[in-house]
Amino acid sequence: MKRKSDKFWYGLFTLPLVFVFTTVVLIPFIIGIGYSFFSWDGLPLNPKVFVGVDNFIKLFSDTRFLSSAGHTIFFTLLAIIIINVLGLTFALIVTTKLKVRNLARTMLFMPYLIGGLILGYIWKFIFSDAFANIGEQTGLTNFFFNWLLDYDYALVALVVVATWQMAGYIMIIYIAGIQGIPEDVIEAAAVDGAGFFNTLFRIKFPLIMPSFTICLFLTLSNCFKIFDVNLSLTGGGPNNATEMFAMNIYNEIFQLNNYGYGQAKAIIFFIVVASVTLVQVSITKKKEVSM
Repeated sequence: MKRKSDKFWYGLFTLPLVFVFTTVVLIPFIIGIGYSFFSWDGLPLNPKVFVGVDNFIKLFSDTRFLSSAGHTIFFTLLAIIIINVLGLTFALIVTTKLKVRNLARTMLFMPYLIGGLILGYIWKFIFSDAFANIGEQTGLTNFFFNWLLDYDYALVALVVVATWQMAGYIMIIYIAGIQGIPEDVIEAAAVDGAGFFNTLFRIKFPLIMPSFTICLFLTLSNCFKIFDVNLSLTGGGPNNATEMFAMNIYNEIFQLNNYGYGQAKAIIFFIVVASVTLVQVSITKKKEVSM
């Protein structure tokens, strides 16, 4: 009787989530797949012209879309490495006997609580006004200038902002993994004469591999899907040098009014992100060890 009652309550509390997921995600996704086979400007009174797979074929000759793909891949690879290295470094530091470790955790995590749009506008002021003023005052204009107007530095600026936002959040996950390592394992390694780096690479890293799996998945998916910071910080400029996948799709649909073609881009985008993240999770899962 108790089990039936538990199942009833589980179902009751799960039902709203299933309803929201179905109506907000699943049904629009299925409808979007249908739209991707039509040429349509999004206006309800205008006809939809069936074009089959022409929208998908057109993608491979769309230089702007391919360029945005290149920007996204470069940004994602660079951001993943920096965010995870910094997040892991911060986690190792704040899990020591540092007196201000709790304050350090709070300060490092706080940037993640700032919304992406607001974060982008804050750093837009830093890169455009603050950097320019520092360069004028110090004479170091080769480094302190408006990065957002430079074709090569604008994408690096996006990496800096994404790292500043996510490194603290990733740190928390690594902290959970490090604190989950049994103390007797570390003590046994110390008794056997293992130094800091041997303990780190041969004991800690293998045992926190589940944290690596989660952190790589989160950074990979979030960096691929970045939009809010991209919109508020650079707007895709200069000269589309920082236009990412998501922004390219947004511009195609809401600025150029190519709903069908934009939806085809969105479907390809979904397939790419899903495939890459699934491969990453499967690879890192195989490297996890049990204690």
